[in-house]
Amino acid sequence: MTEDANIDKETLKEAVITQLKDIYDPEIPVNIYDLGLIYDIFVEDNFEVVVQMTLTSPGCPVAQSFPLLVTDKVREVEGVIDAHVQMVWDPPWGVDRMSEGAKLQLGIFE
Repeated sequence: MTEDANIDKETLKEAVITQLKDIYDPEIPVNIYDLGLIYDIFVEDNFEVVVQMTLTSPGCPVAQSFPLLVTDKVREVEGVIDAHVQMVWDPPWGVDRMSEGAKLQLGIFE
């Protein structure tokens, strides 16, 4: 994609979040953002996006393919020049990272 002078970094970050909410974990019927798999999103000055994410476990069956899927989906966002995924294992993922809506959807009550 080409850089759009009318898009600021925060607007682009929100568009990336919207895109990430369309990606669902293959084993849990919740999108990866609300599931808490996205740890951080950085929009660089040149509009490259770095997504720090994790998986529910290092042995997850999609550990090899999921980061590529996320990278490709983020690259589709208008204004994103390029995208990269950094896998993060510390802190480990836990249900405490899930949004309240995701917890309700899965029947998890704390």
